[in-house]
Amino acid sequence: MSILVYTESENNEFKKSALEALSYARALGDKMNESVTCLAINCNDFSQLKQHGADKIIDVNNSSLEKFRSKHYSEAITEIVKTENIKIIILNSSANSKYLGAYLSGKLGSAYISNVVDLPSELSPFLVKRTCFSNKAFSTTEIKSEIKIISVSANSFGIIEKPVSSDVQQMDVNISSSGFNIKKIERQTGSVTIADADIVVSGGRGLKGPENWHLIEKLADLLGAATACSKPVSDLGWRPHSEHVGQTGKPVASKLYIAIGISGAIQHLAGINASKVKVVINNDPEAPFFKVADYGIVGDAFEVVPALIEKLENRAG
Repeated sequence: MSILVYTESENNEFKKSALEALSYARALGDKMNESVTCLAINCNDFSQLKQHGADKIIDVNNSSLEKFRSKHYSEAITEIVKTENIKIIILNSSANSKYLGAYLSGKLGSAYISNVVDLPSELSPFLVKRTCFSNKAFSTTEIKSEIKIISVSANSFGIIEKPVSSDVQQMDVNISSSGFNIKKIERQTGSVTIADADIVVSGGRGLKGPENWHLIEKLADLLGAATACSKPVSDLGWRPHSEHVGQTGKPVASKLYIAIGISGAIQHLAGINASKVKVVINNDPEAPFFKVADYGIVGDAFEVVPALIEKLENRAG
């Protein structure tokens, strides 16, 4: 029996969340005394996987897998599950992996547990801790199926280096030609995506208009952060809906979340609750966001943010 990790990549580079999933799998493998196998699709540099504990790397190069389709990816993984006697599949928490986890669950007749934040507290029965109610609480879930699919919540477990000597095996997989014809269109809004960002700089209606968004973008650029916004901002068309953070938008589990000109509606707070450190800049001392903030600045964003930018530029210089 082995543990399989789907290590998601983009442009031949493994995502940070994929390395976190591998770190989780390595720790679980050590706890269960089982080996860890990684699936790498259309990649040619496996040094990061070897550095983070992959005993075996299955190298799959297939033109049918150049674009993500949950049906085709699940076919590849199902074939590996059967040939490698896989009983546990570890995924990250990206949107693609969530589609993949649900598809695999139906295909394999297995349980799919998302938002897992820690190693199993018990192996028999198999109990995992996961977030629930928009990250406001935790639950302990028992997985009873023979094959278990676990999705690791972003920034919950961390990335742990554990160099090993890995065996790389090339594998051909049979991918059916049938499937949905999907055209993926992405709007490039910055060098860092919200899902993978350690730092997120988010703006609200306090910015007064899209013409002032350069303050958010400049601060984010200096911090190596992703940009985000509140729901009213995306509804007004100031920013794309892909940047909308909140219960009805994208959840954020960053290490640092900076909210500028956002009052802190309950739906927004639910979406960023899993972030480690929250910093708020708002000129209203009664803004709800201050009640959950780790650090707060009561002041005009048009004075505070330029001052922060100047300090960061001086430090960089």
